[in-house]
Amino acid sequence: MNDLGSLRLRADTYGRIRAFFASRSVLEVETPILSAAGNTDPNIQSFSTRFHGHVDAGARVRWMRTSPEFPLKRLLAAGVGDCYELGRVFRDGEAGGRHNPEFTMLEWYRVGWDEARLAREVIDLLEVLLLHAGRTIDVVETTYRALYRDVLGVDPLVDPIDRLQAPLADAGIDPAGLERDDWLDLLMTHRIQPAFPRDRITVISDYPASQCALARIRDGDPPVAKRFEAYVGPYEVANGYHELNDAAEQRLRFERDNARRRERGLDEVPLDENLLGVLDRLPDCAGVALGVERLLMVLAGTDAIADVLAFPFAEA
Repeated sequence: MNDLGSLRLRADTYGRIRAFFASRSVLEVETPILSAAGNTDPNIQSFSTRFHGHVDAGARVRWMRTSPEFPLKRLLAAGVGDCYELGRVFRDGEAGGRHNPEFTMLEWYRVGWDEARLAREVIDLLEVLLLHAGRTIDVVETTYRALYRDVLGVDPLVDPIDRLQAPLADAGIDPAGLERDDWLDLLMTHRIQPAFPRDRITVISDYPASQCALARIRDGDPPVAKRFEAYVGPYEVANGYHELNDAAEQRLRFERDNARRRERGLDEVPLDENLLGVLDRLPDCAGVALGVERLLMVLAGTDAIADVLAFPFAEA
């Protein structure tokens, strides 16, 4: 078992998160952990289990959520308004010094907001929590394109793939099967992110349109996704979108995900028809997911996720 200090830090952080949202009239909700649909993202692997009860209850195979995003959007489409959930999520294969297959996610949505306004609220929350921990911290906001140009001298939106590969020439990376977005991710994790100062919040916006996930796309030359990520020091802690509310477009994105899964030899994942059935009624909104363990690691001053868990995966 971990020491009592880490348990108290988690409890205190939960209390401060809830107080932050209560002061802003954002409703806490709770949604299902098991679903008949899964996450189609080919870079995320889901756990599944089987239901052995009465056949009228629905699909036998149930997927453990990788985030509460889909049911929260169904609540938004039903008119619940600004809301958040603080709860456990599950991702298969992600275990190590900075990952645990079972972890806590804070996800929230703001009706009538765009991603820029929500990014500001993420900064507000982080500053509240860091200040309580005795941390003073700078804030830097930049775009994805400007960051890659400034740090690496490459244009992530238009440069050919060989230009993106060049800064990783000595990294010993096998290029087989890697696509443009894979190289961009590797540049972030191997060359950019590790150098972020530990006393800084970095917010990156305007991601490549190919990395839109469930975000809207802003027209331009080239177009970009209305998406941001927030880092504290070298740790990515939050990922937010101006949410797509076009069911037909979202279905195409899910289907493209499953096509990539087939190409990689992965099982396809059933689409969330309950979400797609109401997505056209989703109000204009922005949403963000924040990894609580990453935040706790920052607050505790540790690089090991085991230090902020009662029992890490190997001991669970």
